[in-house]
Amino acid sequence: MPSDVLIRLMDQADGEAGLLMCEGRDLPDDVIDAALRHPVRAVRSALARNLYVDPARLAPLATDPSGVVRAWLADGPRSRPRWVRPLPDDILVTLLTAQDGGEDGRLTADEIVGVLESSRQIPLSFRRSLPAREHPELRIRATWSWESLTPAQRAALLDDPDPTVRDAAQNSTWVLDPEQVEARLPSYEPRNQVFVFGTCALSPALVEQCFADGTVRPLARNRHAPAYAVARLARHPEAGVRALVASRPDLGPDLVAELRKDPDEDVRARARLHPFSRTWVEYDMIHRIVDHGPDCTCPITEPAPRPSAGWFVACAASGEPVLRRVAASWPGLAVELVAELAQDEDEEVRIRLACHHPLAPPHLLLDVFVTRPAHRPHLLTLPAFPRTGTSHLIGHPDPQVRALAAADPVLADPPVEDPDAPVRRAAAANPSLSPEALEALLADPRTAEGAAANPSLPVPRMHALLDRCLDDAPTPPAMSRR
Repeated sequence: MPSDVLIRLMDQADGEAGLLMCEGRDLPDDVIDAALRHPVRAVRSALARNLYVDPARLAPLATDPSGVVRAWLADGPRSRPRWVRPLPDDILVTLLTAQDGGEDGRLTADEIVGVLESSRQIPLSFRRSLPAREHPELRIRATWSWESLTPAQRAALLDDPDPTVRDAAQNSTWVLDPEQVEARLPSYEPRNQVFVFGTCALSPALVEQCFADGTVRPLARNRHAPAYAVARLARHPEAGVRALVASRPDLGPDLVAELRKDPDEDVRARARLHPFSRTWVEYDMIHRIVDHGPDCTCPITEPAPRPSAGWFVACAASGEPVLRRVAASWPGLAVELVAELAQDEDEEVRIRLACHHPLAPPHLLLDVFVTRPAHRPHLLTLPAFPRTGTSHLIGHPDPQVRALAAADPVLADPPVEDPDAPVRRAAAANPSLSPEALEALLADPRTAEGAAANPSLPVPRMHALLDRCLDDAPTPPAMSRR
């Protein structure tokens, strides 16, 4: 659609159409520039949530006069896709170090940062860079993940030239001091105590408290758990607890052998994974995948840190389906292995490959789309998802599948009379339709919406439609200009 048509849609008289356009589709550069400069706050806010525009183009919104616009940028796409594109470092630094929440006074800087923290738009590479960042506020944030820092990073922060950073570092050391952990625990709410049991160094008294209270599952994954506690967990009466322990990298050979003969099949299966769980990084990677079924739609996030490429290659060749699922979830897997896993006998391997790997073959993406409705929203966002070659699905009983086929531009006769509205809408928007056919569809309320979105509609006709809509539209409520 031409830029001048898209820019006209930002007219205040056009109501929601311009907002939906700014938020819901890729936009040419001149349209992005117009939205960035637009005097109406709602237009800039809509652009801030755009999933399709390169995030680097949105940098001016990080210093927008309105805190609301900054907050929408910090919050990210409204649709909450499984994989969220990270914001560029310069935008993150601007938002995280802002001294105010905007001229409108609607939000504080801290409130905007809180939104950003929960948005998944901060990549792990940025978090790992915090200890060496120039701004003291960012180095202070690095101390909040004390247990994940290297000894050298901890030492540097404790000796930082800025006294506020040194104080923050000193106040974070408690997580690795069992006595301090024990002293602080009573001040935490029960839900936060579970986090402590799972991540902090624990005193013998706290270990016993875990067993007495039954909060042993966090302890089973705590890398600081003492050896005597791990041995007790490996013989725990609950199979689920034994399963969590069975692939710990610090498990001794005697316990591994014992768990491989466990009466529970799941425990035995986890114990078989132990050779691939030699480090905590590998253990964590396996546990990101295990116990997730074929319809898992958990957020797709970057592991921190990540096992070596050779480890993933070994997983791809494993006889254990769980390990092949792990390999299929790594986007760096070589094309030859992608081709092999695309034909894997395990359906979950194929599904994970389709959802996670940029080189997954289009036919696999289409197969998963047809057979697993839970993954359709995510698959439709992938660049490799096929938009042609789907006409054989035009008679499929599922309307969502028929709608996909109805949009295929090589389809000879789009089904504009389909009983389901989404299929009719997709058919009416099919670019294979002639301008003459579109005129008839524009006159029919059942197909007018799809026909108006058809890229084959002549540009003069687009402007004529806009003229009519803007002339006939009631004056909308005033939208904030700041």
